[in-house]
Amino acid sequence: MNQQAEQTLSKVPELTLIFWIIKIAATTLGETGGDAVSMSMHLGYLVGTAIFALIFILAVAVQIRAKLFHPVIYWATIIATTTVGTTLADFADRSLGIGYAGGSLLLFALLMASLFIWYKALGSVSVNTVSSPRAEVFYWLTIMFSQTLGTALGDWTADTAGLGYEGGAMIFSGLLAVIVLAYFRTNISRVTLFWAAFILTRPLGAVVGDFLDKPVADGGLALSRYSASAALILFIVACIFIFPHRAAKSAAH
Repeated sequence: MNQQAEQTLSKVPELTLIFWIIKIAATTLGETGGDAVSMSMHLGYLVGTAIFALIFILAVAVQIRAKLFHPVIYWATIIATTTVGTTLADFADRSLGIGYAGGSLLLFALLMASLFIWYKALGSVSVNTVSSPRAEVFYWLTIMFSQTLGTALGDWTADTAGLGYEGGAMIFSGLLAVIVLAYFRTNISRVTLFWAAFILTRPLGAVVGDFLDKPVADGGLALSRYSASAALILFIVACIFIFPHRAAKSAAH
């Protein structure tokens, strides 16, 4: 593998426990931060989506132009995907009247289509084979779809299915535990398990975020969306600078 490919691959973080901890915190921040802009600021889902879509595009552009893996740039881009995912899912589910179930099915189809086209175009959807700007575009588009799906799925589980925020958190935590068990006990494709875990962390973050800022009468803690978002940002920043972050090894290693 040439030097340029190794530099591109070095932007993808190694999958460690801290990666998943930050991922869940980032998805929770996406929920509280997205709701803060669309609801607390009364800008609405459409305007909120436009704001976060612009931030998402700019963040992806910076990430792709970067020569090496930078944890701050990477996680800022992840947060951008999860905030735009929150407002986009809410806009589709509520403003367009598609509903949580319909929105979840539509977004699942888009996610599967993105993975399928990525695989057909480049031969793999493993994050360790992201070695070109084209592959990174597929990578971030797929992540954005997964974050949007997670928002709709979390809302559907907590609201439509009637499980509430705590029930939804238990369901998605349990499913993630099953994936961890499958990782250590089975030979199921690690790529498949990664994307399954990546997708499921988003609805977990969605229900946890809603639990933090929704009214007590609705089963939440009624915390300020601004303070909850600020606390999550501080936690993520602390995790980034306190714990070591290494680039993932290429598939060729």
